[in-house]
Amino acid sequence: MIKNKIYIILLNYNNWKDTILCIESVLKSEFKDLQLVVVDNNSSDNSMDYFIKWAEGSLSITIDETDELKDLYYPPIQKPVPYLFYDLRNTKLDSILKDGNDNKSVVFIQTGRNGGFAYGNNIGIKYALAKNDFDYIWILNNDTVVKKDALTQLVEKAEYYKKANKKVGIIGSKIFYYSDPTKINTVGGIYNKWFGVSKHLGVMEEDKGQYDCEDIVKKIDYISGASMFVSREFIEDVGFMFEDYFLYYEELDWILRGKRKGWQIGYCWNSVVYHKEGGTIGSSFNIRKVSEVAEYWGMRNRIVFTKKFYPQYLFFIYISFLRVILSKIKRREFKRLKLIIKAFFGININDKTIC
Repeated sequence: MIKNKIYIILLNYNNWKDTILCIESVLKSEFKDLQLVVVDNNSSDNSMDYFIKWAEGSLSITIDETDELKDLYYPPIQKPVPYLFYDLRNTKLDSILKDGNDNKSVVFIQTGRNGGFAYGNNIGIKYALAKNDFDYIWILNNDTVVKKDALTQLVEKAEYYKKANKKVGIIGSKIFYYSDPTKINTVGGIYNKWFGVSKHLGVMEEDKGQYDCEDIVKKIDYISGASMFVSREFIEDVGFMFEDYFLYYEELDWILRGKRKGWQIGYCWNSVVYHKEGGTIGSSFNIRKVSEVAEYWGMRNRIVFTKKFYPQYLFFIYISFLRVILSKIKRREFKRLKLIIKAFFGININDKTIC
């Protein structure tokens, strides 16, 4: 059995209520030897103030009594919750990494800037590495809630892979829609090199156990960033997540870099996570409802990722851009057309929003 604690990293940006419900859910886990690190990417909604009030017991959250998943986060855990707060606007990262005070349930870190998904999670990873007392890190989306045994199942699956002498660096959960808990959100992703796009396996399917087998890892190319159980050895060998993407493609980049060093991905169908999906950035199945920010970064990083890993497919990526441009013109979506052109030429936008 794993001897060291598990670090759980939650990244927040302007979504404090979902994050608090996720924290409540995680702290109800069967697995108790954990350290929760909540990283805030300089939210403009005073998220950190709400987190501190929650930990001290002066903030109560209104619960939707009709929510069929409320038992995963309610009733709330006992307050106050012991916590540490670090503000990188006033303190350098190196200073907090040297702080020996780590006997708290929750660590809150204010990064001071919205550097993106990889940047915020890397801060949490660096914190854990500096403490030098963990075997695994669980990177979990803040707009999720988890079953009480979700972490225990991931730990047991990691031990299974070790005993089988499999070099597995990242393990994914079975993720369901929060809004429809009987429907699968994803069990992993499939990447199309020709067009630079990915899709979720199992999306919108009713769960009948059809993905409850180890062979699923042969059908997927990457693990969803909503739940990644990452080994310390993988991080030390492959390095941190690549921060230039800001949003999207980070997990695929990380996994491909790992595969080039012999690392495999794993899948734990007994680890169940419920995902609200895209609450901050406006992600949606309907492309017309996807936020402008989400569409921009998805298009921009299609080129960045392809140049890095599959340059021989760039011609087809450019063709796909042309189709999108023509579609925007046809629909008279001229504002989005400008964003797509900026994405094509790699021009960064000012409105950076992160899930």
